[in-house]
Amino acid sequence: MIDLDNVASYRELDPDDMLGRISELPMQCRDAWANAQSLDLPESYRRAGKVIFLGMGGSAIGGALLNDLVRYECAVPILINRDYTVPACVDAQTLAIANSYSGNTEETLMSLEQVVEQGAMVMVITTDGKLAQRARELKAPLLTFNYKSSPRAALGYSFISLLGVMCRLGLVPDKAADLSEAITVMEDWQAEIKESVPLEKNAAKQLATRLHGHLPVVYGANYRARSPAAGKPSSTRTPNTGASSSNSPNSITTR
Repeated sequence: MIDLDNVASYRELDPDDMLGRISELPMQCRDAWANAQSLDLPESYRRAGKVIFLGMGGSAIGGALLNDLVRYECAVPILINRDYTVPACVDAQTLAIANSYSGNTEETLMSLEQVVEQGAMVMVITTDGKLAQRARELKAPLLTFNYKSSPRAALGYSFISLLGVMCRLGLVPDKAADLSEAITVMEDWQAEIKESVPLEKNAAKQLATRLHGHLPVVYGANYRARSPAAGKPSSTRTPNTGASSSNSPNSITTR
């Protein structure tokens, strides 16, 4: 196993600096939320009877996460479309949100044209490319961001941009306070588990050491599992790096 306190080795093993992209997740979330709040959205979009997210690969992950987050709070159905074609149920009461990091994803471009033909309300999230150009031609709401990475590394933008739009339209309850808390927790954690913190004080490195040589299997209950005391989704800031009960949602068993 490599020396986890040898920061230089991280650069060798992570030439695309995915670690840096992960550390920027709080910034991505904050920026994406602000962008969504400033976007001009037609009043008619508030009356959408269903929502469909158009995207592929890393750009579709944000829609999938949002669906999991708000499925019990959103009064309208949410569809995730990773294809060239879209369901026949897409109509004038449908809000279609096309999400492509590059703006040149073939499947997303083609499915956008189909939802336009079927009369849907349309908006676009992208960095640029043909998708942005098409949104301008359609005079559709266009949310752009500037972030250099792979699509999957821009998860904060693809996820929180969608969340911000859904909140703005009143399709889900406002999540500003929840997001602010999540960003604070992430930033607090970074000070404790960043690569420069030595192994003996770094819970992330300790966890990596315990998992080394094993095949991790990750499972968990629905995110909305409620704390009996608080009556709200439970959360735990401190990862379990020592022995724990197998009933704990944080417990880790290595064999």
